[in-house]
Amino acid sequence: MAIGEESVSEVLDLLDWKRRVFALYAEVRDADDPWASWERWRLVRAELFRDHPQSARPGFEGLEYFDYDPAWRLLAEVVPVEPESRKIAGSGPEPVAATRFAVARFDGQELELFWLEAYGGGLFLPFRDATSGAATYGGGRYLLDTVKGADLGADGSRLVLDFNFAYNPSCAYDTKWACPLSPPANRLAAAVEAGEKKPEVGLEPTHS
Repeated sequence: MAIGEESVSEVLDLLDWKRRVFALYAEVRDADDPWASWERWRLVRAELFRDHPQSARPGFEGLEYFDYDPAWRLLAEVVPVEPESRKIAGSGPEPVAATRFAVARFDGQELELFWLEAYGGGLFLPFRDATSGAATYGGGRYLLDTVKGADLGADGSRLVLDFNFAYNPSCAYDTKWACPLSPPANRLAAAVEAGEKKPEVGLEPTHS
């Protein structure tokens, strides 16, 4: 299919968005002060949401977060498991193909780690918790999505899980976006009062 001028413009806008997000997470990983890097992350995300043409909701200025809580910055042991193909249900009509390849263990809990098979692949870690559907988005939040740049790094062989950087999928802001949502196995019993809160735009997932 031939790409028209408008499509080329959209592709270049998307490329710019990805560059900015990848650069932002590189700053986060290199920073010595997690709180300061979180403040920087929030500032850049606010600018991108408000002003960038690839924003999930252009012009939106209502991103809200829990206060930074260092107790929610954790290091997880990555434990390999037998690879298993999964279809992760989402907000759109089609599920997203992924491979569950490991679990992240921390504080007596664990979350499944996925490698996305779509659009180039990447480590994907969605989760729900006791705040989901109340203080936070009902479809869960994302912590890691490396194909889109959301990568908090590692400490040796352990994966950095800083839930203060948890964020909403794009479909939380506009139903035109189709997003994979957190599968049932990745629900934490605790209330993760860290990261991004539920957007006040009246959207909740219609698929789970």
